[in-house]
Amino acid sequence: MPRARPSDAAVEQRRQHVLRRVIELGEVRIDDLTEAFGVSLMTMHRDLDDLAERRLLRKLRGKVEAYPALTMETATRFREGLNTGIKEALAEVAIAEVRPGQTVFVDDSTTLFPLMRRMAAISPLVVVTNSMSAIKIFGPAEGIELIVVGGRYNAEFESCIGPDALAALDRTRADLGFVSVTAVAGGRLYHPVQDYAELKRAALAMANRNVLVADHSKFGKTATYAHGDVSAYDLVITDGGTPSDEVAAMRDLGVAVEQVHGNGKD
Repeated sequence: MPRARPSDAAVEQRRQHVLRRVIELGEVRIDDLTEAFGVSLMTMHRDLDDLAERRLLRKLRGKVEAYPALTMETATRFREGLNTGIKEALAEVAIAEVRPGQTVFVDDSTTLFPLMRRMAAISPLVVVTNSMSAIKIFGPAEGIELIVVGGRYNAEFESCIGPDALAALDRTRADLGFVSVTAVAGGRLYHPVQDYAELKRAALAMANRNVLVADHSKFGKTATYAHGDVSAYDLVITDGGTPSDEVAAMRDLGVAVEQVHGNGKD
């Protein structure tokens, strides 16, 4: 009896694991990956060809190598496939903040994509965003007025930044704002790209209530540009894997923290 063909989701999950292995090692022989993941050489080549076409790794003669760390950490095409189950759980908590009739800002963070999909079912709603990916999520939804903040387009993040984007946010008010973050350490927030650090600051100023959504992988890290600390937010939503010292540091700064544990929260 022939083996059942794996689902598209299972194939993508394997490819994400392959990618993570390459990132961890920097450079790997294709034969070694084939053995490690228990697939045929042909299957591994298909996986690597797909990842190379998405510019997630370089496929060379007999081996593959990772792109520089900064590119991998920031690229939307890489981040979207990480911690998907946790992001869904965070979205289940965050969506309780949204009410029909509100104006809501969401930034380009892939952590917020599951939240956006839930928001698309709430009507009426005005959504303000700098994310081009949000157009695909909200575009077909009825009762959603979508305001896309323009500016200089960044293909790595699939979103707009720069002075024009900041000026547009300055002219706009929102009842509620959601953002995520690249790195958090001791309650301080960081991003590797200055334009995005500035945009997250501007988003804080235009919303009446601000919610930071970040999974455990963001904590205990720093990046080049600081953009304030969690005390500027009304609520932080994270998961149970976030280190206890990082949670304590945030609470010491006076912000409410909700942690998702499995299907629940504390």
